[in-house]
Amino acid sequence: MKKKKILFICTGNTCRSAMAEALARRALAELYPGRQDIEFKSAGIAALPGDGASHRAIVVLEERGIDLTGHRASLVSSGDIEEADLILTMTAAHRDMLLRLAPDAAGKIFTLAEYAGAGGDIPDPFGLGEEIYRIAAGELNALIRDALRKFLGQA
Repeated sequence: MKKKKILFICTGNTCRSAMAEALARRALAELYPGRQDIEFKSAGIAALPGDGASHRAIVVLEERGIDLTGHRASLVSSGDIEEADLILTMTAAHRDMLLRLAPDAAGKIFTLAEYAGAGGDIPDPFGLGEEIYRIAAGELNALIRDALRKFLGQA
């Protein structure tokens, strides 16, 4: 069986989308135990491939029992866009940039918040304090759970 692929996009792939990918894996395991038919990936529109996750992202997810130390940033590619079943961006600007790059993929590119039914952007915590990262992680976690339920038809 072919796995469904959900791709999370931000700018540098060291904070928001990296956290989203890890939080999505956790949410899938908790909401749908044993489910193995969805895979998650993250990338950035301006990522430096190979960069690690930001220190604060690592610390904040570690508090949630998630190890982000092995994360390495990747730059979004046309192949990533083509292979993904759903692409969730952190901001409307990210979404709009991908829509310009891949207009044929318009039916599967959304901001995370709009797909989850909330609207708005996820502000970039880069360079800010741990508390801002905690807020971002909490917001991402809630939106991802709503997005997963919608994606799996249980919204």
